[in-house]
Amino acid sequence: MSLKTERRGIHVDQSELLCKKGCGYYGNPAWQGFCSKCWREEYQKARQKQIQEDWEFAERLQREEEEAYASSQGAQAGPQSLTFSKFEEKKSNEKTRKVTTVKKFFTASSKSLPKKDIKEAKSPSPSLSRQFSLETDRVSKDFIEFLKTYQKAGHDVYKLSKIFLEAMHHKRESNIDEQSEFTQDFYQNTADKLQMYWKVSPDKVEKVMDQIERFIMTRLYKHVFCPETTDDEKKDLTVQKRIRALHWVTLQMLCVPVNEDIAEVSDMVVKAITDIIEMDSKRIPRDKLACITRCSKHIFNAIKITKNEPASADDFLPTLIYIVLKANPPRLQSNIQYITRFCNPSRLMTGEDGYYFTNLCCAVAFIEKLDGQSLNLSEEEFSRYMSGQASPKKQDLENWPEDTCTGVKQMHRNLDLLTQLSKRQEHIVNGAKKLEKDLIDWTDEVTKEVKDIVEKYPLNIKTASQALAALESENVEDDNLPPPLQPQVYAG
Repeated sequence: MSLKTERRGIHVDQSELLCKKGCGYYGNPAWQGFCSKCWREEYQKARQKQIQEDWEFAERLQREEEEAYASSQGAQAGPQSLTFSKFEEKKSNEKTRKVTTVKKFFTASSKSLPKKDIKEAKSPSPSLSRQFSLETDRVSKDFIEFLKTYQKAGHDVYKLSKIFLEAMHHKRESNIDEQSEFTQDFYQNTADKLQMYWKVSPDKVEKVMDQIERFIMTRLYKHVFCPETTDDEKKDLTVQKRIRALHWVTLQMLCVPVNEDIAEVSDMVVKAITDIIEMDSKRIPRDKLACITRCSKHIFNAIKITKNEPASADDFLPTLIYIVLKANPPRLQSNIQYITRFCNPSRLMTGEDGYYFTNLCCAVAFIEKLDGQSLNLSEEEFSRYMSGQASPKKQDLENWPEDTCTGVKQMHRNLDLLTQLSKRQEHIVNGAKKLEKDLIDWTDEVTKEVKDIVEKYPLNIKTASQALAALESENVEDDNLPPPLQPQVYAG
């Protein structure tokens, strides 16, 4: 990694966290930079415009077909023509059919599976169902006890909540955005009624809305969290794979002002990682937000202990990114989408929960677009680290503090050995590939030389002569052969 005298840290202006419409509330990347209130207004405008355009198109199609039908009927003459009453009846039926068809055509498709398939896919295990049932019963009892203190208003709130749950039951096959919009409208309308009709103070309204959210989302969680009609699960896997590939990112690369060698700071980092992972185990949006808030407070404490001064926003975001990279929280995108869709909007627009949640969304967006320049690395270094061909230089084991855990030291020794083995293996593989190439080249060269020699000195095979053939024959005349040798005896 190249060292630079001036390092460019991660900086996000606080104005960038606010709604881009300038209302003063916190924005959200999932709402294209708007806050919940402004996003709903923009969504309603776009939706009304689309409905108007669809109806105009439908009416134009209807007029064209009516004109075509009228012209075809005018061309037909004779005693078999329809009577005026029958013509009007048929025209009315055709009109109804066309309008119904166009309505179906322009209705947003839910892309949902059949009910049977959804029940089979979503059916939890018996033990999990019992757990959910017990929690649902407990939440219901707590909700009823809480509303008793509000008398008439509490009774009406409970009645509205039951009506809402019944309506959501009939909307299960609807698009998840429609269910979210319906839920946000319910939150807004109920909060307005609490203040205007039942004269409940703003502080108590927040408490009532928290209880309402807990009551309804405990029942809706298994139906609206990471639904099969969305690509939330695909986004989860993409982010998880991306974070896993960035496991090599260090504190120094992100300019994180945290010293993990301090025992108290290390403990804060572990708690922050635990809290952000625990978010997936919660069912209520507010409880998930609470995990994010606790994680963020541990981060601020870790920075404060390291620097001996209060942490700034410029210190917080890089550290949050580092914590997310180290934790790799399960179903991160699904949890963010769930909070965005079904949390009480007032919590996301203001307060520390909204601030920390907006920063988490910024951290995830930063991780998705992370490149070498963001980490003060060259593109070549970044590519090598991402592919696993190299890793950042580890701290020398001899310079570790004395109180460092033995297991951590051993882990880094093993990592160093694996790095060395990887380099040796890469060297051997390259040598084997070079040897293979040399053998192929040598074989081609020898084959070419042999071919050239054969072409230059062709091999001519001659037939055997008659004399040689006669020697091998059984009918050879032995008249001209010399007499055989006779043994001679010599007297000694």
